[in-house]
Amino acid sequence: MNAVEEWKREKHPLDVIEDIRQYAEEGLSFDEIEERAGGGEWERLKWAGMYSHGVQDGYFMMRTKVPGGYLTPDQAEVIGEVVEEYATAPEEYGGENQNECWGDAYLDITTRQDVQKHWVEIEDVPDVWERYDEVGLTTIQGCGDGARNVLGCPAAGLDDHECFDAQPVVDAVSDYFTGNREYANLPRKFKMTITGCKHDCAQSQINDLGLVPARKELEGQEYYGFHVRVGGGLSDGPRMASNLDVFVPPEAAVEFCRAVAQTFKELGDRNNRGVCRMRYLVEQLGPETFEAAIRDRCTVDLPTRGVDLTEGYAGDHVGVHDQKQEGLTYVGFNVIAGRMGGDEFAKAARAARTYGTDDASIRLATDQNFLITHVPAENVEDLLAEPFAQDYQPDPGPFSRGAVGCTGSEFCNYGIIETKKRVRRWARELDERIDTLDDLEVVRMHMSGCSASCAQPQIADIGFRGETVQVDTDGDDDADAIVEGMDFGLGGSIGSDNEFLDWVENAVPADAVIPALERLFEAYAEDRTDGERFYEWCRRVDNGHLRSIMKRADAPVTEGVAADD
Repeated sequence: MNAVEEWKREKHPLDVIEDIRQYAEEGLSFDEIEERAGGGEWERLKWAGMYSHGVQDGYFMMRTKVPGGYLTPDQAEVIGEVVEEYATAPEEYGGENQNECWGDAYLDITTRQDVQKHWVEIEDVPDVWERYDEVGLTTIQGCGDGARNVLGCPAAGLDDHECFDAQPVVDAVSDYFTGNREYANLPRKFKMTITGCKHDCAQSQINDLGLVPARKELEGQEYYGFHVRVGGGLSDGPRMASNLDVFVPPEAAVEFCRAVAQTFKELGDRNNRGVCRMRYLVEQLGPETFEAAIRDRCTVDLPTRGVDLTEGYAGDHVGVHDQKQEGLTYVGFNVIAGRMGGDEFAKAARAARTYGTDDASIRLATDQNFLITHVPAENVEDLLAEPFAQDYQPDPGPFSRGAVGCTGSEFCNYGIIETKKRVRRWARELDERIDTLDDLEVVRMHMSGCSASCAQPQIADIGFRGETVQVDTDGDDDADAIVEGMDFGLGGSIGSDNEFLDWVENAVPADAVIPALERLFEAYAEDRTDGERFYEWCRRVDNGHLRSIMKRADAPVTEGVAADD
């Protein structure tokens, strides 16, 4: 049994919630907490949605769960206000000047439709929870070995591409697992996605469990429900999810998800955390045996598959879109790498109330962007003129539109390179440099600071994962320096033509990347066939040729900060 499992056996991880209240009341330091509860307490704090900042001793990242990405304006406003009040860097780390791009008190929208805030002190956590309780928000099990935030379509209930609105099912499943002691101590994290839309923007193919729309005739009547995908995931052992021969009616979804969690709980590996994820169990047993194990543990009958209604992958709601409700629109705002000021997020919530109907909402997307919904068409122009919107307009360049970045070395213990500022800078620079392709709508450029794949690089057109690189600074072998760099991958996607990218080149110095990308897109523009997308071209062209194109790039340029940063 690994050390984490031993810590979880010593004390149920959810017990840490009351402990945190006590630590806060007594004003305990990190050392005093560890002296009282042992080193395993830092692992258990994840069940409260908290990660220590590591090098910034005494501070935490705190993660807010947002099932399906759905927030009321009141909830979004509270998140923004809490960030402004409690997520501020101390003077010893630069205070208001510690980040030249976003200043202080910012938040990160994640690829799991969560919100993360930094620089939180443990003494403030009970106050944050009190503010959250007032509007129905939680951080509980935002991290840790249990059910994480349940993903859904951010346009649930709005778009014609929906077969049905699955947000009520998302909420029911999230409510069942959050705080449920029976399923809060699984072998590893458990990631679910539930959607009723045809375009699978909730990414069922890379989640532990995905419920996607389907139709089935039962007793002479047609019903809408879900087909099931299991065992998807990224990181060091990427795997596309397998289909099961199961149809799940919406009213059975909670019980079905419970049965999957029970199967994982009983059969999952608790010895080696490197292979504890559910995808390894599905691979080991095979999808058919895994399905049989679920059926054995499920208290409702599960029909076999019906008609699959998923048509592909969209993953992007940026822009102004008509809702299926007549006269209403939703606006998808582009947030490069998901980071924005807490004050801006609060202003967006207030704008939703001002320009939207009583049903207006803020929706978070898996591409780290957000939507404001239920906006009458005649109000869109005024909404887009709001000060908060100026940096997040819904008509970005293709690289800004597809840019995703993880937390990186700034706050993550595993991060090897800085990501957020680099992604923002590169996206804007590439939008300016690569402008010869009029039909280039979006280039999904994803950067992870390590191999853990929080930014999902394996499913991107262009994927990066952080590395350190030894470079010769002046031609003298004795003058080598270690600089930030990255593995460079091309050609990933999910959907009907799903495929993980190929890691075409390893350990590329960061300052060589933009020239290499310029050369790649020049070659793509010259060589592509009609309608061939960039990732499709990367798959068609031999990797050796792609490497040769990249290495013909002009001499590397020194990374700089764009003028508008």
